[in-house]
Formats: sequence, structure tokens, C-alpha cells
Amino acid sequence: MDYKTFQTLLTPLGQEAILVATEFLPREVDFLSHYQSLSRLFPPDIARGALETAILRLEGQTKFPFADSLYFTREALEQTTSWEIAHYRAQRYQPFHRVLDLGCSIGGDSMALAETTDTIGIDRDSLRLAMAYANMTALSLLDRIDFIQADIANTLPFFFSRYAAPTSTALFFDPARRVQNRRVYSVNDYQPPLSIIHGWLPKLPGLGVKISPGVFLHELEDYDAEIEFISLHGNLKEAVLWFGPLKTSRFRATLLPGPHTFTSDLSPSELAKQKLPISEPQAHLFEPDPAILRAGLVVPLGERIGAYQLDEDIAYLTASRSINTPFAKSWAIETWFPFGLKRLRAYLREKNVGRVTVKKRGSPLQPERLIRDLRLNGERERVVFLTHLRGKAIVIVCFPR
Repeated sequence: MDYKTFQTLLTPLGQEAILVATEFLPREVDFLSHYQSLSRLFPPDIARGALETAILRLEGQTKFPFADSLYFTREALEQTTSWEIAHYRAQRYQPFHRVLDLGCSIGGDSMALAETTDTIGIDRDSLRLAMAYANMTALSLLDRIDFIQADIANTLPFFFSRYAAPTSTALFFDPARRVQNRRVYSVNDYQPPLSIIHGWLPKLPGLGVKISPGVFLHELEDYDAEIEFISLHGNLKEAVLWFGPLKTSRFRATLLPGPHTFTSDLSPSELAKQKLPISEPQAHLFEPDPAILRAGLVVPLGERIGAYQLDEDIAYLTASRSINTPFAKSWAIETWFPFGLKRLRAYLREKNVGRVTVKKRGSPLQPERLIRDLRLNGERERVVFLTHLRGKAIVIVCFPR
């Protein structure tokens, strides 16, 4: 969709086309047939834009509870932050009177920021800015936000001269992390690269930067920032760098909904030196949340809950008692033994097990292949963990959660 087409969607005829397209409950795979139907009623450009909007609104419901009133491009929807994360993250900006949302795109974060404090969204893309304006109109937030079209890589010093009040103004920066539709993980390949912030921090030190959760951590060693990894419903979604007054720790893992947060002020080298006692599987097995794993906080979590590791290179924990913690899933262990396909098959058949979920850490085996090779047909269910104990392959059979 281009800027001109989007403007036609805001007209009464465009709005009618969107309503008709929405009634199709359209999916991308059915685009052609729906487009043919819609183009009999509306001009081709309006039909195409309305259908695209209806499809993306349906897909956007996984990120925004109010997606049926928003506008997206496909790339912007894929890259935008889920509302739960954006709303959580915006709370850190409450002490500031104003936030500059740098690279605001269609306004996914601007919406949450504007609910928290006065916001200025800056982006160089005219279509995305127009969508952001329409999205703010739909949410009745226009009195809390202004938009400026500019290339932050070249013109940001102008905004600093106008808004440089370090105690009342903060920045949120969302650099592009795709090059030719491919994700990039090096901060040096972001557009603009992360290094651009070195020119911003002396003027406005309150800065948050959205980065890829798969970022190369060694590239962040020279940045004096808190690194926060965020998971949503058990899936690792985002990472953020917090600078200056927004920094509250060294490493943070946050789980949403909640929020549940786990922090450490240790340096990476200090975290690497920490060790947990090694133990055979006890009564319960714990799998830390992926945000805990990515933040390198497995050992501090184990210390907090009084758990052991099976292997210093494996991020499973075990303990003799059930422990209620939001930071790890837990299973009651039925048995464990050195891995052997025949022994595992015999055990599960003896227990009348027909359905298994296979999870693994440190094992080269493929879960789908193992399930086929087990050839089970019983009535009960188990969870099978393939992992290591002191470097030796073992299998742990657990009851379902």
C-alpha cells in the first residue's frame, strides 16, 4: 500500500470498503478470490487497500486487543511490539514530561507512551506516519502526541536543541532490525546502527532502545546499560537497553503477564563464575523461562529457589520439593535413567503410555523422530526430557503439568 491509497481508505468510500472486506474474515491465502469479489463493488486501489487492511487487522489481534480499529503495513505489523509489552515498557517513562519516540513507525509504542506522558513520534516514512496519526485518532490520543517526519540519523540534533531538558525529556529508540526483509542480530547492522546513540546520550541520557532478543551480547559490553529480556506467555519476544536514569539494574528478565521480574547487578564475568551444586534428578524438574535463560540468570534463580543443576552446561534445575515460582515451569519426576531407546520404550509401554511430549537440552535427538521410534499406543501421557547428567545422556520421565 502506498500513501495515496491509504488516504483513500480514510474517505467514506474507503471506510465502507473496509467494512465489507472485514465481513469476509479474509486471510492472505485467499487474497485473490476476495479481491475479485471486492473489486466488483469498489475501485481496484480501494478494494486492494481495504482487503489488505482487513487481513492485517485480523492478524493484528494477536498483538493488539483493539486491532480492528488500527492500520498496518505487513512489515510494520511484524516488527511492532505487542500491546502488553509496549504498555509495560512505557511505565518506566512515567517520571518524564515528554518522550521522543524515534522511529515510531505506525505508532505501536507511541500508543502506550502517549498514555503515560506527552509523546513526539518521529519517523521518515510518510505512510507509516499517516497510519500512526490515524491510529492515535482511533484511540483518542491525539491530544497527547505530535508527529514529525524526519530522518533521525541526520536531523536529530535539531530536536535536541529544542527539547534538550535531561530531567524532563527521554528517548525511546526503535532501530530497524531487518535488511532486505532478513532479520539482523548485530547491532552494527541496525538501521541506523546502535552506535548512533553515542551522540545522543550526553544530551539526553534517559534512553531506552528496543533490540533483538537474539542480539550478540558481546557487542553490548561497552554500553553502560541495563539489558532487559521480556517474555510474553512463555515466549521470548523482545530485549531493551536502558540508559541513564532509566537504568535500574545490570540484567533483568521480565515475564508477562505479571509483570514478574528477576534482576542481577553482577557483571557478565561475575555471572559466569557462579555455579550451582550438581545433583541427580530429584522429585521435581524445573525449566527456567526463556527470558531467564537469555539474561544469564539461571544460577541466581537456582540459588533463590534452592535448586540444583543436572549439568553445569544444561539449564534444567531440580529440587526435592515443589516450588511455586513464575520464573520456571515445573514437572513432577516419575523416574530417570541413562538414555536407551529400548529401555525407554519398554518403560513407557509398561506404564501404558501412548502420548508423549519430548523436550530436550544438550541432546542431538529429534523429538519427532524419537516419538515415531517409540511406537506407543497406550492411554496415558508423559513428558520425556532428553538431557545430560554430569555430561552423560539421560532421560527423565515426568508427569504432565
